[in-house]
Amino acid sequence: MPKNGKDAEREGLLHVANLMCMAARTAPKARGIDNIVSIILTDKEKESLAQKMEEFAEKGERSPLFTRDANNIRQAQALVIIGTKVAPVGLDCGFCGFENCKKCEESHARCAHNSGDLGIALGSAVSVASTNRVDNRVMYSVGWTSVQEKLLGEDVKIALGIPLSASGKNIFFDRK
Repeated sequence: MPKNGKDAEREGLLHVANLMCMAARTAPKARGIDNIVSIILTDKEKESLAQKMEEFAEKGERSPLFTRDANNIRQAQALVIIGTKVAPVGLDCGFCGFENCKKCEESHARCAHNSGDLGIALGSAVSVASTNRVDNRVMYSVGWTSVQEKLLGEDVKIALGIPLSASGKNIFFDRK
């Protein structure tokens, strides 16, 4: 029995979303400490996040760009969110601005290596999407809202979202 092209595209896109989460997991991390967390949202969960993004924009808590991004989230077939727990990795490097990891942790600062690891994980994930010809865009607005809503858990303090689309025209290109 033939498979409808739209069904095949949705299945393929969700398969790529799974591979993106796997790529984020296996990306290199400082000292091999894995603080990366990822989730995939579709349908109702995706719509709920878009509504929260609009609420933050309407209240003036965030930029009006959150409304624009919420519209992109609605157009996307799936949304991958990748975040990191914030925990010093024990290198005492001072990149966080503190003398050592103990002082960083005591001040509830963010370890620079956590952010670096998140960037590497995101790069790995979007490369999977691009290699598979899935349109995508990294959005801080999605990540910020996800952190506020604790979608990735209490310990995740930094996140970014990657909406995914398989359509005849890239929905992330002509944004206003």
